Amino acid sequence: MDDFDVVVVGGGINGTGLARDLAGRGWRVLLAEAQDLAQHTSSSSTKLIHGGLRYLETYEFSLVAKALQEREVLLRSAPHIIRPLRFVLPHAPHLRPAWMIRIGLFLYDHLARRELLPGSQGLKLSGTVYGAALRPEFTRGFVYSDGWVDDARCVVLNALDARRLGAEVLTRCTVTEARRGASDWHVTLEGGRQLRSRALVNAAGPWAESFLRGQGLPAHGMRLVKGSHIIVPQRFAHDHAYIFQNPDGRIIFAIPYEGRFTLIGTTDVELPDDGPPPDRAEISVNEVDYLCEQASRYLAHPVRPADVVWSYAGVRPLLDEGGSASSVTRDYLLEADAAGGAALLNVWGGKLTTYRKLAEDGASQLGALLGDARRPWTHDAKLPGGDLGSHGVDIDGFIAMLQARHADRPPALVARLARAYGSRAEALLAADTGAEVAPGLFEVELHHLVEQEWACSAEDVLWRRSKLGLHFTAAQHEAVAAWFRTQA
Repeated sequence: MDDFDVVVVGGGINGTGLARDLAGRGWRVLLAEAQDLAQHTSSSSTKLIHGGLRYLETYEFSLVAKALQEREVLLRSAPHIIRPLRFVLPHAPHLRPAWMIRIGLFLYDHLARRELLPGSQGLKLSGTVYGAALRPEFTRGFVYSDGWVDDARCVVLNALDARRLGAEVLTRCTVTEARRGASDWHVTLEGGRQLRSRALVNAAGPWAESFLRGQGLPAHGMRLVKGSHIIVPQRFAHDHAYIFQNPDGRIIFAIPYEGRFTLIGTTDVELPDDGPPPDRAEISVNEVDYLCEQASRYLAHPVRPADVVWSYAGVRPLLDEGGSASSVTRDYLLEADAAGGAALLNVWGGKLTTYRKLAEDGASQLGALLGDARRPWTHDAKLPGGDLGSHGVDIDGFIAMLQARHADRPPALVARLARAYGSRAEALLAADTGAEVAPGLFEVELHHLVEQEWACSAEDVLWRRSKLGLHFTAAQHEAVAAWFRTQA
């Protein structure tokens, strides 16, 4: 029987973040994920590192301040997969008066210290590139800063760092049983492997409640809320995103995506108790219609259901506090408990932007339960590939340097690899490429993803480790799948 200090259940952003933090404090850690890393909720976000401007209206100042503080921490930790993004907010006077928006943006600018991100300002839309993409009645607006993130790669980078620090990371490995003793957990993994652990972390996301109940343990009530997004051909050519206010009080985003597309989302649809399980969540016709209708209220080029080239849906596990699905807090709750026996940490709720702080808080609480508090360390640490040397957080400068150094390689390929792997792209560019399996996707990268990043299928590569699936034809998808079959 293998001995660990902590077993983490769940390979989403919170589970991998906790495994990384705990391993970096010297704990013996094993993480078990039943499917692929970030296969569900953590790859189905709006791809934003943001404070949550709309949460100011519900007076969630603590959540917003915490998220705002994390924006620049995360930007510094991984400038290859996280970058600043400016947002244009067209003013619709019948929805919110200008004075209210100005007050909200003032708070947004000043609730946390900013060094990398510029502040907000008023914006005349008429005659500008930002106004040209909108219907002519939107003549004025505001602009403010947040950030964009490759959510699935953020999960993988946390898992990579956890492994570098000594954690064992297992994918496609279900925890079939977790029995709580007085001082240890006895854990059984799929295949029969037996573990003994001083503590257990339940970071199973939408499955956190059902996991506990399956082990005969009490569970906090959760609300499962589906958020869906659509991808359409590019609706504007500039590099800013839009935030649109809707008559129902909600907001949606329209974000530049993968060079040739616009990402539009999100919805908030509560899953019924008798509905499909979270891993089968799909966008509905009504959600597609809603996103198209709301985006078309603003965009000069309307969005129609027939324009949708791809869509995705994820299930957010939110704390059950009553009210509408869109008003439920996105803050997290950590329940650390040793009263019932061996140490247990349950992770409830949370949002991508605050995952590092959640992991830091959770690791500190576990340390207290284990009687050995150890110092936090992730605030100033880089994620793998995030150290761009003299370029700091300037990913564009780093890309230009790589393109000059590898002038024999297509510039678009070098840029893609730099944005995916950061400083680790150098090794891929210097190695023998092997065969080109699909346009711009060579065997050297596929071998890296299989051997180093837990990729097991074409889907893992095309939709989570990258978004090449959006750019490839059906035949090119099949070529990648065929390559994986040859590796079996």
